[in-house]
Amino acid sequence: MQKRSINAATVPQAKGGYAQVCELSDAKRWAFVSGQIPQTADGTVPADFAAQARLVWTNIDAQLKAVDMTLANIVKVTTFLSDRKYNIENRSVRQEVLRDHTPALTVIIAGIFDDSWLLEIEVVAAA
Repeated sequence: MQKRSINAATVPQAKGGYAQVCELSDAKRWAFVSGQIPQTADGTVPADFAAQARLVWTNIDAQLKAVDMTLANIVKVTTFLSDRKYNIENRSVRQEVLRDHTPALTVIIAGIFDDSWLLEIEVVAAA
């Protein structure tokens, strides 16, 4: 599979470690990961946003490993934040986790299912 991250020159440029377009060629397998929540298997939810965000990415990583993929296979991320005040911190944790990997990205401010959750993230991955 070949993957290209693209940002058209005639539109606003992506800021914060993502691409406007993630183009794939020859992808043979896809994984659609449901929204992952900031909760451990025993039900523990961290109190602060950064810890919740890292836990969500840990849960995403585990789901991808279950289908023999990694975070590098992610081509699209949709993040649901409970409040826009978490935007910068969310970006920071995402860049910490994904490093130079720049999938397509959408961030939505929304009511989250459980009041203790400050975010939820779903991803699409391809191999």
